[in-house]
Amino acid sequence: MSATTLLIHDGSAAPDAPVTRVGGLPLAPAGTDWPTCTACSGQLQFIAQLVLDGGRGVLAVFMCANDPGSCQEWSATSGGNRALLFPPDGLAPLPLPALPAAEDGDDESDEDDGDADEEEDDEEDDEDVRLLGAVRTVERVTVAEPEYRPAVKAWSERSGRPGNEVLGRLGGTPDWLQYDETPHCTGCGAPMEFIAQLEDGPDPLTAPNFGSGRAYAHACAPCGRGGWLWDWWGGRPPGGGAGT
Repeated sequence: MSATTLLIHDGSAAPDAPVTRVGGLPLAPAGTDWPTCTACSGQLQFIAQLVLDGGRGVLAVFMCANDPGSCQEWSATSGGNRALLFPPDGLAPLPLPALPAAEDGDDESDEDDGDADEEEDDEEDDEDVRLLGAVRTVERVTVAEPEYRPAVKAWSERSGRPGNEVLGRLGGTPDWLQYDETPHCTGCGAPMEFIAQLEDGPDPLTAPNFGSGRAYAHACAPCGRGGWLWDWWGGRPPGGGAGT
């Protein structure tokens, strides 16, 4: 009987921890540019990094959060998301680039608004959609159940912990919500290897915006390419295709 490897919420960690985690800062080779959305040109939100077994590298996944839903982040080819496969060694935290300067508005009216507007501006400055609000590390737990959802239920009943502490699965077969959307490598044209699927997680205030659905990370290790897309229960047009 085959088994399912679940990714279980295992507390927090440093934002640059060299482990599989959701949130924090991506680790990348020196000189790597922070990826941008090809639809809106805004900087993408870093979602997670996945350390691949066997020294095959580190997969960093990003998604546009500048105007959720408008850049077709659910598609592997829209440009609203990115999966970057890095070598396993020589990685360092990728610094956040400076945000584009805001356009000047009506200076006189801004001055008249007083301290209340200054406080509101400070709150807005504290919100950076390029980063999640928390770092979550994962524990790998193998459950003797081939199907994902029964495996989550079995783990929850065995551990006494809520099922939303399952952050996804590692390897195996993706549990597609609608239909198979395995991306194909733009290098060799072959279907990419499934790496992991991710869930929103236990805290809606700091979770990736998967629309209560789930996301799927893929990679083509020989070509050094990754693929990333997400799906939800509500239905949408087909959005699969090549990786980045």
